Amino acid sequence: MQNQISISQGNRGKAVKELRSPTRKYFLPEGASVLFEAAVLQMPKSLNLTIVVALGCILAGCADQSVVQKPLAAIEAANSHLGRMPNVRTTAYTRVEKGGRRNALGTYLSGRHVISAASDWSRFPLGTRFRIVSTREEFIIDDYGTALVGTNTIDLYKPTKLEMKRWGVRNVDIDILQWGSEQKSLQVLGPRMKHPQVQKMFVALQQKTPSTPVIVASSKTKSGKKVASTQSSAKASNSKQLSSKNSASRTLD
Repeated sequence: MQNQISISQGNRGKAVKELRSPTRKYFLPEGASVLFEAAVLQMPKSLNLTIVVALGCILAGCADQSVVQKPLAAIEAANSHLGRMPNVRTTAYTRVEKGGRRNALGTYLSGRHVISAASDWSRFPLGTRFRIVSTREEFIIDDYGTALVGTNTIDLYKPTKLEMKRWGVRNVDIDILQWGSEQKSLQVLGPRMKHPQVQKMFVALQQKTPSTPVIVASSKTKSGKKVASTQSSAKASNSKQLSSKNSASRTLD
């Protein structure tokens, strides 16, 4: 019994010496020490792999950033138009006029919830949503008007002729809720370039977004902006007469 106690005390003393040794500050069983040394040897490899993965993520993030940069710039430009716009001139039109019941997209004009409106798309592009402060009515630009080209006037759709007459011409404050798309505006206007009013909007929009590819159906405009502006100036007198005869005339196909 005494021998066993002396042996255990001797082992204990050896373990304490190893723990206090300046060259070895820890003590592990033989099997555990082998595993620990193997883990230490593997650390540089895993560390290198981690560095490679991190660098790959950084490079991929830079590539994604260059791709996302343009859409972000477009969003920032659209957001810059949001907010209140005071003293906007508005007129009214209804479905019994030249444009009929359909808007520039070929769908029916809306008189409920979000109401249809027309404008010069180079001033208020297709898809622009706004609310009239005084009436709380919400509108969306889904149409354009020949008499509106070159102006900041917005033509509001009214379901009946009586409502159209009651509105008349008013200057109102509006809240821009969503800015429309110049690119989509160009895509809709491109096949309609035979009309001088459309040409004016098209040229003004292209100056804002010169890099947007657009298919133009008319052969007269294949040479570029110069032809479109020449045609517009040649028929300027006709367009003025048309505007004076019918200030609410709308979409030209």
